[in-house]
Amino acid sequence: MATFKNIESLGALDGKRVLVRADLNVPMSDGQVSDDTRIRSVTPTIKALADKGARVIVLSHFGRPKGQVVPDMSLEVLGQPLANITRLPVSFINECIGDEVAEVIDAMEQGSVLLLENVRFHAGEEKNDPDFARALAANGDAYVNDAFSCCHRAHASTEGIAHLLPSAAGLALEAELVALENALGTPKHPVAAVVGGAKVSTKLDVLTHLVEKVDHLIIGGGMANTFLAAQGIDVGKSLCEHDLADTARDILKRAEAAGCKIHLPTDVVVAKEFAANAANRTVALSEVAADDMILDVGPDSVAELAGALKGCKTLIWNGPMGAFEIEPFDMATVALAKAAAVLTESGSLLSVAGGGDTVAALNHAGVADKFTHISTAGGAFLEWMEGKELPGVKVLEV
Repeated sequence: MATFKNIESLGALDGKRVLVRADLNVPMSDGQVSDDTRIRSVTPTIKALADKGARVIVLSHFGRPKGQVVPDMSLEVLGQPLANITRLPVSFINECIGDEVAEVIDAMEQGSVLLLENVRFHAGEEKNDPDFARALAANGDAYVNDAFSCCHRAHASTEGIAHLLPSAAGLALEAELVALENALGTPKHPVAAVVGGAKVSTKLDVLTHLVEKVDHLIIGGGMANTFLAAQGIDVGKSLCEHDLADTARDILKRAEAAGCKIHLPTDVVVAKEFAANAANRTVALSEVAADDMILDVGPDSVAELAGALKGCKTLIWNGPMGAFEIEPFDMATVALAKAAAVLTESGSLLSVAGGGDTVAALNHAGVADKFTHISTAGGAFLEWMEGKELPGVKVLEV
């Protein structure tokens, strides 16, 4: 298991300038933050550094300005929400490098917070330009990354800068890395993985990697239809990547060779249209009609899957079992999530979940707070499940 530098490794921080890479790319509605999860995530790190007497300088991106100054993507609107949540004095400057920034930092009081402007207003950020990384590093005595959701990108503020300053993982990133290591690095077996979503093509690397790592692979969502069709089962007019039949069969073979049991639905909920509360029925796979769409996993399958989880020690979850966004096709996702939550609360299961749809689905089921760990990262969580090295994490290894 790799070990990572943490805040304590930075030593005394009294009066030091500490650059904190946060992910403040939060959703907005009518000029207000509509989901402050990411702000709350970085708050413990900011407060811990402030308590040590550091001058805390926050770096983040916001939207995709592509190296241009886009006023609507300024971080200025997040200064007050950051102050409200951290309960610390937060000031803002409309630049992230340069002499003016240095002057403002020099005037900061210990324990205060400065929010810098969107790092992606500079083209050098996403290019990981060494000159831009050096310009950022000039503002700090130490660097802390607390943005796991950005760690899969080798950008100047996530990777380049960490080579130039004493660096460490923030509290949220540290907790994330510990949870992920426990879930897939050195997990307790048997390990189960739930992988749902619309298309096999978007999670091909995930599936290929997981069959070598887990004991049970539960496939749901539209991608299950591709696997069913690859085995000669008629899935009607369901979402299905028929052109990936050979790929699906290859994954099934790999799983068998690795001793990984793949779980596919044996009964399904079908409807003639994709609409809320559409007329539907639960059928065996052999009863799917030519004009049916499979929109959820059936109750018999859910019962079998819940039973499989009872025999597992570790669970990784990414993606819903069905079209959970519309009722009643959320039933399988909710039922299986609740079963996992009960096992987690009993202490028999370590459960880690991540990805935007997954978090939404678990919140919908009312069990997000009952899982061992929920990652709010999207791409980074997916690439971790693919077994890929994350540049923003690698650079923090001891």
